[in-house]
Amino acid sequence: MQRLTGQIRDYAWGSPTAIPELLGNDPTGEPQAEYWLGAHPLAPSTIDGVDLDQALHDHPEWIGDRTYRAFGDRFPALMKILAAEHPLSLQAHPNREQAEEGYQRETNAKIDLAAPERIYRDDWPKPELFVALTPFDGLCGFRDPAHTVDLFVRLGVGDSLNTVIGPLTQRKGSAALEEVFLDILSQDHPDHLNEVLRLAKGHVDDESELGDFARTALDLNHDFPGQPSILAALLLNRVHLEPGQGLFLPTRTLHSYLKGVGIEVMACSDNVLRGGLTSKHIDVDELIRVVDFTACEARPIQTEDDGGFVRYLTPTPEFAVWRGDLNSQAMSVPRTDSCRIALVVDGEAHLRQADSSIDLSAGEAVLIPFGEDVSATGSATIFICAPGV
Repeated sequence: MQRLTGQIRDYAWGSPTAIPELLGNDPTGEPQAEYWLGAHPLAPSTIDGVDLDQALHDHPEWIGDRTYRAFGDRFPALMKILAAEHPLSLQAHPNREQAEEGYQRETNAKIDLAAPERIYRDDWPKPELFVALTPFDGLCGFRDPAHTVDLFVRLGVGDSLNTVIGPLTQRKGSAALEEVFLDILSQDHPDHLNEVLRLAKGHVDDESELGDFARTALDLNHDFPGQPSILAALLLNRVHLEPGQGLFLPTRTLHSYLKGVGIEVMACSDNVLRGGLTSKHIDVDELIRVVDFTACEARPIQTEDDGGFVRYLTPTPEFAVWRGDLNSQAMSVPRTDSCRIALVVDGEAHLRQADSSIDLSAGEAVLIPFGEDVSATGSATIFICAPGV
């Protein structure tokens, strides 16, 4: 086992206190949005001052044969502590085929990797899993069009909004959602949004789905005043997670995190297509090409018991994730056929392997190389991520 030190990422939507408190650091007064554990080249974790990507290159035996055959000496998962004090932009991530094609296309066009209009900064997909540490709210995937129309009608909108949401009843399925979404992004007048915001104020205290719908509009307008893409966000499912529940975000799924703290695990990629609630570059044509406009339901991901650990049943080759609530009885840390990252998020954990051991407090992490049988005890919550192959 090797102690692993991550890197903090400062984004404006982050919390000034949540990550410092978890890591045991003094707040700086500035928002801290994410704490990265992995080998992403933008902010690689370190082992004794050596970047993790370099350490794995120097020690390919740590990775495991199955993972090495699939991904070479690259650790394919990125684990984060994520703390959202404010909503993130509407965004989606490509699948592998789209990422490979887009990266090659933009590279051939000689678009600099740091250019704001660059979308594909690598050729990897980016599925994600978010597991809540605090109560969490987010938006994920498109709601059934008829259900969305019903919410607008119950809100009390007049006929004027039919020019926007009318296709949800006039066309079917994904074609209707794509047409309405594209129309909203092209709007340049505030009348429709102002009507929705005015009506939402009358339902903000409702303890119902309609209340959630109204609060979503008003909360987003607080952070993104007057942005037409607030109406686009209202096409999405709102989902609430209690601590320990997880939300899986497949590639091509439009989503946004609204507020909460949790563990995010993703494929090690930086490919983001933004779709609103942002001042950053939006490539509408590419967004329409990549996003899946099929209506879906958003619900917590299923889990199963795995030797006392809870495994989140993600279908991805890039990562697998477990949560363990430790006690005095030794539990075997899952997955010995690949390299793993273990992160303690509260309490004190004792990890033992053969004739060595490590004690970890909240915010501390280790890299567990391939083949090491590790047991864990203590009074702590610990997350494990590993390649999913």
